[in-house]
Amino acid sequence: MEQQDEDGNYVLNPIEDGDMDSLFALPLHLIPIQTPALRQARLIKNVRLQSVVEVFQHSETGSGQLDIEDLPNFFEWEEGAAHPDMELLRALAPLPSYDVYSLRILLRRIGISVDQTELKLSAEKNAELAEYMTQFTRPLIIQIYGDDDMNIQSFEDVVGLFRDPDVKKAREKLKRMADKLEIELEEVPRFLEDYGDIFLSLSYYRQSLDRITPILSDFLNSLDELKKNYQIKNDRNMMQTFQMIENTINQLTAGISGRFENFDRSTQDMWSNLSADRFRNVRKLIESYHTTIGGVLCGLTVKMNAWARRFPKKDVGGPMKRAEFIMSEMKQGIQNIQKIEDSAPMLSQL
Repeated sequence: MEQQDEDGNYVLNPIEDGDMDSLFALPLHLIPIQTPALRQARLIKNVRLQSVVEVFQHSETGSGQLDIEDLPNFFEWEEGAAHPDMELLRALAPLPSYDVYSLRILLRRIGISVDQTELKLSAEKNAELAEYMTQFTRPLIIQIYGDDDMNIQSFEDVVGLFRDPDVKKAREKLKRMADKLEIELEEVPRFLEDYGDIFLSLSYYRQSLDRITPILSDFLNSLDELKKNYQIKNDRNMMQTFQMIENTINQLTAGISGRFENFDRSTQDMWSNLSADRFRNVRKLIESYHTTIGGVLCGLTVKMNAWARRFPKKDVGGPMKRAEFIMSEMKQGIQNIQKIEDSAPMLSQL
């Protein structure tokens, strides 16, 4: 993200979210960890996209990180690497993203049982995403109520009908919704819950892409400038690496944007003839890409955060400093992000 300093110069700011809203941090209190000190820690993706245990983090002192394989010695476990917490952490380490929507799927897949009700965004993040959610709530409101009911303005207003003191009025409108969906009246609350959750996930991922876009633009512009530098231009290895990184980032962002466009088309088709089956198909489509989109955005966010912290302004770091950072840190693990993208299911298979 970009802001301006007191002199009017643009400053890059890293993306920072609370634990439940983060793509790249997993608070270990959510996992059945036995070691008390570990339950206070987080599993995070470092700049090289390796999963490490973060035991403390502060703006002044930095981040205290431990390699997972070093934990038996650090905590002096009698069982050593056979400690149950090691099994959990080794299973969690390869996960491509730690956002709540990916975790709902991935934790079940690897057989780690958690309280699924805890895997949700914070109230603050929900408020942030209100603008993004509008494009999904307005079609619902118009489809069911038309344009004449000015009291229904948000998804919360629809849900609020269940608390409407005018029971008859609420029942009539909810029955109209049920008829449109071809479901029983008592099934409407579950539909609303599912509808809100699936499109909240899409809003979350869209905001995540929007937030890193300014940093991505700055990074790609820096790559272009570096490739024109005389010293770098004559270094074949650097030039090939820079081109690989640029191509990878462009392909990844184009892939995510293309999926968002496909989701939009599917959602519009759903509203052209609304039914429970059509909604289930759209939900299945979006959920099938949660781990792919989450993994790609997690990797890109970690990389762009590292860039923003190291080079927050245009005048920070000369060409060789920037080139060295790209070669030593930015390129490490970036091809793993491409593997996440390449492993995504084909639309024709869904």
